[in-house]
Amino acid sequence: MAALTEEQTLLRDSARAWVKDKSPVSALRKLRDAGTPLGYDAARWKEMAEMGWPGIIVPEAHGGSEFGYLSLGLVLEEMGRTLAASPLVSSSLGAATALMLGGNAAQKEKYLAPIAAGELVGTLAIDEGPHHAPERIAMKAKKTDAGYTLSGAKTLVAEGMAAGLFVVAARTSGRAGSTDGVSLFLVPADARGVKRAALQTMDSRGHAQVTFKAVKLGADALLGGEGQGWQVLEPTLDRTRAGLAAEMLGMAAAAFEQTVEYLKVRTQFGQLLSTFQALQHRAAKMFTELELTRSAVEAALQAIDTGANDIRELASLAKVRASETLHLVSNEMVQMHGGIGMTDAHDAGLYLKRARVVEAAYGNAAYHKERFARLNGI
Repeated sequence: MAALTEEQTLLRDSARAWVKDKSPVSALRKLRDAGTPLGYDAARWKEMAEMGWPGIIVPEAHGGSEFGYLSLGLVLEEMGRTLAASPLVSSSLGAATALMLGGNAAQKEKYLAPIAAGELVGTLAIDEGPHHAPERIAMKAKKTDAGYTLSGAKTLVAEGMAAGLFVVAARTSGRAGSTDGVSLFLVPADARGVKRAALQTMDSRGHAQVTFKAVKLGADALLGGEGQGWQVLEPTLDRTRAGLAAEMLGMAAAAFEQTVEYLKVRTQFGQLLSTFQALQHRAAKMFTELELTRSAVEAALQAIDTGANDIRELASLAKVRASETLHLVSNEMVQMHGGIGMTDAHDAGLYLKRARVVEAAYGNAAYHKERFARLNGI
């Protein structure tokens, strides 16, 4: 585990206490049963904003605390432990990072402060098919005298129903499969021609299909250089992947702890389940995988904070480790809880469903294994 500063330790501990008190797993169950359109509790989000969480990575000049990606990762890990729903990953990490890396002075001034205050929810609108494939962006952005006209659709947009700002990747030149010719645009959700439709995903969060029908944008909507969006998009995605991996680590850790506690109290054939050697071996494997995952996640977040030159490799490694470990632990949670683990009354199903969604988000394990190999010339 990384050596935390006193401030980071306080942040982690306060986040742990808050999610346990204000956003336990039962809160997600309530949101799901109520069919909340946003996919999260707006009142809880306001409380997070009052604690400064949406501005953790945002510069102080724009209303944030500039506390770094590892610090945000600590909060996301605690959020993951209770499946707490919020736009932290999509808005306070993804959209904020894109603005910080590619925004000009006017764009940062306009959008970063409201994002840091939790008043504006931003999100990345990247993928166009069932799988994460940012290199295959085909959506067109046609240059006009006044700026650009955007036409196309994006799918599985995280927090798409709550977002007030979309960071949209589209092509100003080139063809799908090439990273050249990709441009990024800042598109207000209320712009004429923008329509969104809620998607029913198994984790009961606010994903959406967003269509852009001849959306007219001014030249000031371009984020970064025309045709040079990949230079902003790739590092933005890597930072988002590392943060999501931290949330996944928290989910896996909590699922493991609950499973081990169950083994200590449940009896079978007159013996505690924890005394069966086969189950001990399976628990030991999960513990080992969790420790390896923690090392990978924290290495990626620290690399981002220090500006290391291997962020891409470490972000992919963290996403692979988090995906495979969470897949293993969420499965074992259901199986080791036996019959009760198969029922909706138990939380095991909620962990498993959220696990399957985040495993695929921003690239699944197969995608990142291939990317890691390619980056290392394998």
